[in-house]
Amino acid sequence: MTIKPLFDKVVIRSVETIEKSPGGIVLPGSAQEKPQMAEVIAVGPGGLIDGKEVVMQVKIGDKILYSKYSGSEFKLDGKEVTILRQSDILAIIA
Repeated sequence: MTIKPLFDKVVIRSVETIEKSPGGIVLPGSAQEKPQMAEVIAVGPGGLIDGKEVVMQVKIGDKILYSKYSGSEFKLDGKEVTILRQSDILAIIA
């Protein structure tokens, strides 16, 4: 299934990370915080939003950091994705 976000929306998929405690113990998923690193899988066209021209700064495949409690989570082809506004993206990881 393909997804095409509207306006300044971006679809992201969380990047799995293995978290360890300071003592080197691997933490299970339930003990970890919500990940804030993701990969962009779809990008809206931008355009005129609330009277301001929005140019999209991210592209498909970019790795990003985003605000902890932003966006809405959905299941797409059995995988968790999040749709958020471009303004909720904090940085692109190079």
